[in-house]
Amino acid sequence: MSGKKKEPVTQAVRLLRAAAIPFVGHPYPYQAGGGTAHSARELGVDEHRVIKTLIMEDEAGNPLIMLMHGDREVATGLLARALGVKRIQPCDPKTADRHSGYQVGGTSPFGTRHPLPVYAEASIADLPRIYINGGKRGYLIAIDPKPALALLKAKLVQAAA
Repeated sequence: MSGKKKEPVTQAVRLLRAAAIPFVGHPYPYQAGGGTAHSARELGVDEHRVIKTLIMEDEAGNPLIMLMHGDREVATGLLARALGVKRIQPCDPKTADRHSGYQVGGTSPFGTRHPLPVYAEASIADLPRIYINGGKRGYLIAIDPKPALALLKAKLVQAAA
């Protein structure tokens, strides 16, 4: 099977397999700074269905994961209000890597180094299938959002800018 990239076995993949949640891996050529626009283009899917995994923190430095549509930004004020905190901001890349155990650009919400609370833009749950990082740069997984969000114990919020 020449031309087919070998699929990685990441912590995310291990966790999903252990939970018996079906998914399909999609390796693609990673581009630094390309973001969800690049991965959506490479996979031929709508960027709205590509979900970003963002490591953020509140004013006390407590980390959390926010899942957001690729074509949307997080309104940090709305998110802070939904969580009952004063302020939410993205973690710097080194801090994000330390909290998640993944490298920025390859951060998955599944199988993080430390258990982190997960919040998801509510409309993600309405999609039939999402594309989310599988724990490595250049590797997205296609998955039904309902069992994925249940596994993550994600709290649904409305925080899209």
